[in-house]
Amino acid sequence: MADKSHIGLTAVDTVPLHEKVYLELVRALMSGQLQPGQKLTSRKLAKELGTSDMPVRSAFMRLQALRALSPMPNGSVEVPLISADRFQQLTAVRTILEGTATELATKLINGNNLRAIRRHCAELTEAARGGGIDNYLRKNYDFKFSIYRHCGNEQMLFLIETVWMQVGPFLRNLHIGFEDDLAGILGIDHHEEVVAAIEAGDAERARAAIVRDIAEGAAHILGQVKFPQLRH
Repeated sequence: MADKSHIGLTAVDTVPLHEKVYLELVRALMSGQLQPGQKLTSRKLAKELGTSDMPVRSAFMRLQALRALSPMPNGSVEVPLISADRFQQLTAVRTILEGTATELATKLINGNNLRAIRRHCAELTEAARGGGIDNYLRKNYDFKFSIYRHCGNEQMLFLIETVWMQVGPFLRNLHIGFEDDLAGILGIDHHEEVVAAIEAGDAERARAAIVRDIAEGAAHILGQVKFPQLRH
């Protein structure tokens, strides 16, 4: 039922359980809540999510196809480790896709959208000052996708999400070097510049600001992290 009925019933949630489980895992990957090298089992996740094993296994298979999870010999899965080269390649793809999405969105964002983006921007700044990397990464994800979702191109958004599923866990390394004061991360975080450009309707400047945000964050990680030597 799409609408409230005349006897007071409301519509039931028709999203299949396996889709809900998949989306929960996607969000956890993209928002950096899972760590590179972390092992996951369908049994433990099913217990945490309050489901049976089957929808979790279904989500695992979909995420393996997108290179967001790697299969293990014992039937569990792992959040993949990535080499420095692959991280740089993913960053290059991000700057192209997310820069374009921001430029397109700037031309389409209306007043209601802008209010939501401003709110996410303020929450991201507050998260950095609050000192917790988990909350910061969640707010970083919320902020950036509050922009990208208005780009008007569903295929581009899908590609951005696919890249984020691979790179999101590694963004946890952004906190390295800022352990004593995470607020220092604001020196390489340009989200307020992005919002200022969107408010001015300057699509080119908004694109440049998001690209700078991505590039400086990646450069910080490359300078701080000892990447594993992986076989190709």
